[in-house]
Amino acid sequence: MPTPLRLHPDRFFQPDTDTGNIARRLFAKVENLPIISPHGHTDPSWFANDTPFEDATSLFLWPDHYVHRMLYSQGIKLTQLGLAPKGGTAEPDRRKAWRLFAEHYYLFRGTPSRTWLDHAFSTVFGIDVRLDGSTADHYYDVIKAKLATPEFKPRALFKRFNIETLATTEGATDPLVHHQKIKKEWDGHVITTFRPDGVVNPEIDGFVQNMADLAELTKENVATWKGYLAALKNRRQYFREVGGATATDHGHPTPITADLPEVECQRMLDRALKGVLTPTECEMFRGQMLTEMALMSIEDGMTMQIHPGSFRNHNPELFAGYGPDRGADIPMRVSYVDNLKPLLDKVGNRADLTILLFTLDESNYARELAPLAGHYPCLTLGPAWWFHDSPEGMIRFRRNCTETAGFYNTAGFNDDTRAFLSIPARHNVARRMDCVYLAELVATKRLDEEEAADVAVALAYHLPKKAYHLK
Repeated sequence: MPTPLRLHPDRFFQPDTDTGNIARRLFAKVENLPIISPHGHTDPSWFANDTPFEDATSLFLWPDHYVHRMLYSQGIKLTQLGLAPKGGTAEPDRRKAWRLFAEHYYLFRGTPSRTWLDHAFSTVFGIDVRLDGSTADHYYDVIKAKLATPEFKPRALFKRFNIETLATTEGATDPLVHHQKIKKEWDGHVITTFRPDGVVNPEIDGFVQNMADLAELTKENVATWKGYLAALKNRRQYFREVGGATATDHGHPTPITADLPEVECQRMLDRALKGVLTPTECEMFRGQMLTEMALMSIEDGMTMQIHPGSFRNHNPELFAGYGPDRGADIPMRVSYVDNLKPLLDKVGNRADLTILLFTLDESNYARELAPLAGHYPCLTLGPAWWFHDSPEGMIRFRRNCTETAGFYNTAGFNDDTRAFLSIPARHNVARRMDCVYLAELVATKRLDEEEAADVAVALAYHLPKKAYHLK
């Protein structure tokens, strides 16, 4: 007999203890609150076109770089999963690719991916046996059959998941056609996020062409510093008006910022458009643009997110064959106190600016990030991110940051995912782990339970809305 798939309602809660019972009571206050998903990478075409998802492979296997990296680490080639490299071919049989994944599903034991996937299999599709080689075809057939029904179309799942707001992420020159269609045809609150990396990072492939596209879209002379900034302001306004954007996102390698005189900015821009900036100059150019974007956020009210600390595309062979986002990004050390100083000297004391800081370097939590957010009015801490978007990572974040930054200098939870069906699972886990931490504070007489319930609701619902300026 196949092994039953059981999602115990008390998972992560201590059994038969005061702390566990407190956590259960707190969780009951937040379990069914609407989901605020203010920053992610789901595809807006899903909601614009409402086309049914195809099958288990395209839904769970292909979009998920967490899955790719684990299987790749064990010698499984992406071609075997049905992913074709540039100019190459891949396994054409989707069912065969799914079987391979199922046979190696044991590799995900103890990982957050296992939690998210099991949650979707059980609660969304009602599957009650564990995934392995013997149940692969059963999974594939059940999922494919249900995806063909109206209840499993993207818009229906959006409503079923009780999502109040979902934000996608688009590059600065994106025409936002899918968001236009969503706004015209549907009442689901799906908005965009302004991601200007392609036109502010001279080291990105295609930067010069991206700048030409920016000039064409905005009719501004991006070869001059003033024209370049005017073009970016133009696109920010477009994203707000057409896509409902309330936030920007910046995936820079480091949090270096700068505040340079205009003549130096023009000199760097000239060299960037010629493709001759040195790596050090590229870093300084990006740093100046973080400061410029903060100034623009004061003008237009958009929340600014800074996501540094990832050595992206660390595997050159994989990047050459498949491009970005295939699981080869690696966390690296970063410093915030020195690097953010130029920006904070200029705007750090502004209460009308919201900058959300994220990190993949957990050593920064207590040493730098919590003290910074606990002082500067403009700074708020984003939640445990990416590699640390996990039960243990969430607890580490709260333990390291709360005593210095408190709860109300944090932004609650956002799921930052490409995998649509993982959204309810991720929020469920985040709410559970916050309740576990709050229960410890109640059990050790540092909070009373009524206060803890207020905090739990704020973290799950009110703080993300406030951080992202959502009504």
